[in-house]
Amino acid sequence: QAQITESGGGLVQSGGSLRLSCSASGNYGFGAMGWYRQSPGKERELVARIGDDSRTNYADSVKGRFSISRERGKKTVFLQMNNLRPDDTAVYTCYLYTSVGYNYWGQGTQVTVSS
Repeated sequence: QAQITESGGGLVQSGGSLRLSCSASGNYGFGAMGWYRQSPGKERELVARIGDDSRTNYADSVKGRFSISRERGKKTVFLQMNNLRPDDTAVYTCYLYTSVGYNYWGQGTQVTVSS
């Protein structure tokens, strides 16, 4: 069973920045890691992901503002969030997709952007 540990959420003013971190433990191969987010009344949204080939994908709403990266050779990823807006307010949850097709999820971290 992989364990996912997230950190870096919090409260920030509009236009500010936050950096989320996520680490996965356990002897599982890296398939992809990324972040989803969900706020009340909205559907869960894939924010960003990075694959084993280092390819990245972003939601249209965060392109140009958010950047996902991976610590080389490790199951650790970072989400740098710049120019945050109130509509970025959500619970951000990290996931690991293993090389054999299992998904593991973190507990989620709250990001709140005040106007």
